[in-house]
Parts: sequence; structure tokens; C-alpha cells
Amino acid sequence: MTTTPAPAAATIAETTPDELEQVLQRAAAAAPTWAAATAGARARALVAVADALLANADDLVPIGLPETGLAEARLRGELLRTAVQLRLFAETVVDGSYLDVRIDEADPDFALGARPDLRRVLVPLGPVVNFAASNFPFAFSVAGGDTASILAAGCPVILKVHDGHPRLSLATAAVVEAALRASGAPDGVFQTIIGQEAGVDALQDERVRAASFTGSLRAGRILADLAAARPVPIPFFGELGSVNPVFVTQTALDESADTIATGFVTSVAGSAGQLCTKPGFVYLPDGAGLDESIREAAAAVPEHRLLNDRITAGYEARRDTILGTGGVRVIAEGSLRVDEDGDGWATPTIVAVSLDALRAGRDALLDEAFGPLSIIVEVPVGTALAPLVPEFCEGNLTATLHAGAEETSDDLVELVRLLSAHAGRVLFGGWPTGVAVTPAMQHGGPWPATTNDSSTSVGTAAITRFLRPVAFQNMPDRFLPEVLRSSTTDVPRTVAPAGESTHWGEAAQR
Repeated sequence: MTTTPAPAAATIAETTPDELEQVLQRAAAAAPTWAAATAGARARALVAVADALLANADDLVPIGLPETGLAEARLRGELLRTAVQLRLFAETVVDGSYLDVRIDEADPDFALGARPDLRRVLVPLGPVVNFAASNFPFAFSVAGGDTASILAAGCPVILKVHDGHPRLSLATAAVVEAALRASGAPDGVFQTIIGQEAGVDALQDERVRAASFTGSLRAGRILADLAAARPVPIPFFGELGSVNPVFVTQTALDESADTIATGFVTSVAGSAGQLCTKPGFVYLPDGAGLDESIREAAAAVPEHRLLNDRITAGYEARRDTILGTGGVRVIAEGSLRVDEDGDGWATPTIVAVSLDALRAGRDALLDEAFGPLSIIVEVPVGTALAPLVPEFCEGNLTATLHAGAEETSDDLVELVRLLSAHAGRVLFGGWPTGVAVTPAMQHGGPWPATTNDSSTSVGTAAITRFLRPVAFQNMPDRFLPEVLRSSTTDVPRTVAPAGESTHWGEAAQR
């Protein structure tokens, strides 16, 4: 079945300079209070937001259907994921391990001379501007993972609403604000702003101490440059673009060719390919014989609405470029149409190129196609796979290897090593769409996947983006943050007691 068509775009007033100033003032005022809030208070606020979102699902989802064109099941599942993220960060805050507390007790007999008492902890940065994403209207938007991790870290959120789903954004924001208010969170800990100018001005304001972003490479690079060019530069955590290469061996095909073909098409077609982890390139042995299976699977996929007119235009341009490049062979020529309301609708397009054709047309082919399109690269039998990674794979969110259940070789070992240097998450088998919300998840990668490959935007490690370390030396307990005081025992900490440091370095000599 097809998804709901969009109504005429609602007119939402943009944030004025005076309104933005009030937002910034409230955020700055809330910052020290929220940073000082107890772990229990922050956790209760996050859980309150999660509960409120689920309680209001029947009101929120119908707003999102026409604005995004996403199916109801997808939106309800995404809303549940959003609640799970909030609760996961609540547990993270209560546990306290994220603070990375380290204590070196004073030691007059330290190997390098008397050591002072040192106590290190991570502290909140301050107000953060969060630029919401279009393709995940719940999980990466108003109350998504970035907002959850920012609030969990103890920082106020200034949420720049995405113009692709403004009505849903404001409705969601109202739920979030009410839940935070009822939980006792300070006024100004979560606010929304509307419009590109307001977002840029907020990013450049001295009261803002960091920013997060999920979107296009072009927009992300502009914002990252603005953050770096401030008189006092600030961290900018942007998730930008990824082609998510997949490498398949002949042994893998011998064992499960049909499963690989159908899984590939399902991954490309999901949500009309508007997923940052969609497999954009699949390297297959030449003569793999999957054309018919892929064609049949693609033909069974109903058309799906694209998120908005900009994505439709961008996808159409990329698709035309790819189809018009020399050496491209069409396996499944999906459709792309624009209806009377201006909405784009698409079905999967799968093409193939030889390895030599990819080399010849790399400038036209290697960019991300944000939509239901993927390129199969036909690799001559006997070609080592590992050397293809530095040749064709820039920074990516994911990379995948399909090999036989017991298959191994020096080439594959080296392939995995190189993939791990070019991607944030490396999979064996399966497909990269579908990002588990778990503590160990890594959703990031080297440029151009992100602007900072030391971070993640999914999983509990995402909280560290909005914290910075401070060490206190010889500080009396009464002046220390509570988590660093000697009387505090309920926060995990790494302690180097006096008298145990004289042998440091011996392990390296053994």
C-alpha cells in the first residue's frame, strides 16, 4: 500500500531576532541549574518525556503521516524507539559511569616525585543547538537521540525545527516541554526555534557551547565552518553523508545467494531509501547471477513517497546522473514521479557497473544517492577486495562483509581491518539499515560521514559529545562536585590509591 499524500504546506512563523534573544537568555539561565541537578532529577525528567510521548502517540502520529509520507507502522515504531532512547539515557545518568570519574590519591612516594591529589570528572558544556533531521521525524528530530543525550549530559537544548515536518515538530515540542515542566526541570532547558536564519544566529551566539546536526553534506559543512570560525570555536557534531559499502564473496553467494539478493533490495527500498545507512554500493563477483532475483524483488516493492520536494529534486538529479553515466547497466529501473501536489514517489532503481567503469566514472558515481537507488560493482573473479577500500571508500557510517560461514583469507582479514579504518560500524552479514539503540552502538565515522569521527549519535556514548573534562588538584572536599567527594560511593570511579603507583610501568617491561 502507498503512504499518505501530503497536504498543502502549513505556514509556520519563523523565530524573530527578539524571540531568539529570549530563547538564548533562558537557555543560559537554565544551564547552571540543570547542570547541578541530581542524577535522579535528570533521569526522572527523561522518563517523563518518554512516557508523555507514548501517551500522546495517537495525536502525534496522524500529524506526521501527511507531513512525512512515512507509513504509520514506521512512525509508531520510531516513536517507541525515541522513548527507549530517553529511558536508556535516564539509566545512563543514574549509573554515573559516563562521568568517567578518576581519582589519584595524593602519594608522596610516587615514582616521579610527590603526586598531588587529583580528581577528574566530565562536566556539561552548556546550551547546545540541535539541528533536527528530516528523515527520522521522531528518533532524530525534536525528542530524538541528540536531544536525549544533550539533556542527559546536563545541557539545555535549543532545537532548530526542520521545515520538512514543522507541525509535527511543534506538536512534539509541546509534549516535551509540558513533561519537563511537570518533572520540575528549569524553565529554558528545552526550547524550539524556527527558520534557517534563527538557526545560524543561534549557532554563532557566544552563549551556545556546542551544536549537533543530521542532514546533507552541503548544509553540514556550512554550519561546521561557521562553528569553527566563531571568535571562540565550539564543537560541532554533524552526521552528513555515507554510501555504506558492502563486499560479497563468491563463497557467500554459493551459500545464500537468494537471501543476499532479497535482503539487499529490502535494505535499499526501506523508507524509500531515505536512510543514512542504506547500502549504496555492493561489490559482487562478476557473473554473480543475481539480476533476476534482484529484479523480481524490486518489482514487488510499492512506490513510496519521498519526504519533501528538496529530497525529490536531489534524488532525481542523482538518479539522472547515474543512469546517464557510461558503463551503467540497469538491472531494475524503478519509477520516479511527481504528483499533482508536488510530492515525489519512487520505487527502487538498481544498476550495475564493472570495476573499470566505476574507475572511469567515479566523479559521477561515487556520491551518495539519497533515495531508493544502489549500485552493484561487478568485480573480476580473483580480484583482491582489500585494495578496493582505499580506492573507493571514503568515510562511512557502516561497511559490511558477506563471506562464507567458515571462510577466511589474508585478503578478508585485511579487508576488515581497512573497513574499520573507513567506517564507524563494520558488519558481518546482514544489512546496515536498522541501528540498534544499545550502549555499544557506534553511529558515526570518518569524514564525510561525520564532522567528528570520535563521536556517535546513537548509543549511550553519545552523551560524551556534550561534556568536557575538569580536574581538581588538592581541592578540599567541601569545594568539590559531589561526585568527586570522598564520601560519595555510589558513582563508579577509577581510583589510584597512595602507595600503589610506585610500580607503574613494570607491566610494559614484562
